[in-house]
Amino acid sequence: MAEKGGIKVAAQNRKAHHDYFVEDHYEAGIELFGTEVKSIRAGALNLKDSYCIAKNGEIYLHGMHISPYEHGSIFNRDPVRPRRLLMHKREINRLQAYVQQDGYALVPLRVYFKNARVKVEVGLCKGKKNYDKRDAAAQRDAKRTIDRAMKSYR
Repeated sequence: MAEKGGIKVAAQNRKAHHDYFVEDHYEAGIELFGTEVKSIRAGALNLKDSYCIAKNGEIYLHGMHISPYEHGSIFNRDPVRPRRLLMHKREINRLQAYVQQDGYALVPLRVYFKNARVKVEVGLCKGKKNYDKRDAAAQRDAKRTIDRAMKSYR
């Protein structure tokens, strides 16, 4: 877990950058219970297949798996329950208008601690086609080859 400037990253969604063009980033709070926060601190969460839905002036995060806290008892919640994101009303309305357009989606990019509060970075994303994914992989491989060649000359 990297720590910089009061921000401690708990989890990242690397697959989102492979599947989508991320056009904009938004920071949102998340409504959690105490045992869920303890599980996140232990690093027991997964963002792989998660997504956000905007409806009725609220944004909900679906598919994020937070493992039950091992020392919890009856206070443990369902690991994949929908969780409400906390944002300003203007931001929610703007995002809801974008999502109604074709091809846009709200995808959580990372979960992190900012001054002891759990935050979610939500990306406004547009889906990639298969040829876009191949181009991105080819560019990544070319950059990797160049970096390795530059290291051998030093």
